[in-house]
Amino acid sequence: MRFMMIVKATKDSEAGKMPSAELLSAMGKYNEELLKAGVLLDLAGLHPSVRGVRIQLSDGKRSVIEGPFAETKELIAGYWLIEVKSKQEAIDWALRVPCPFDVPQGGHIELRQVFELSDFAPSPAVDRASALGEELAKRAKTS
Repeated sequence: MRFMMIVKATKDSEAGKMPSAELLSAMGKYNEELLKAGVLLDLAGLHPSVRGVRIQLSDGKRSVIEGPFAETKELIAGYWLIEVKSKQEAIDWALRVPCPFDVPQGGHIELRQVFELSDFAPSPAVDRASALGEELAKRAKTS
């Protein structure tokens, strides 16, 4: 089972405030624990939404909306992608995340399960997605 642990944005992360050296050290240690446990697939921090765009899809048309975006609580500051045996194991890892924000500001880690192809009924679209996944895996091994 794959889960994404999503770090929700705050006023500080949206302002581009970088983490302290202490927090970077704690995050580095946590990331190493995930890696040693064999559950870490990917991780990244994201630039503030002022540097992002949204693509609006409406009535068959697409338009580009430049950041920043007003609702900070709806934004993502970073994530981990992990593969674990159960939802409880994912929760256990999420509970160990070093607080990514200064206290008392606090923050949120949202935990979301990733769909697997096996969650869908067999179809040509699922077959195409499976072939694409195999191609991506091959490319990852060569890079």
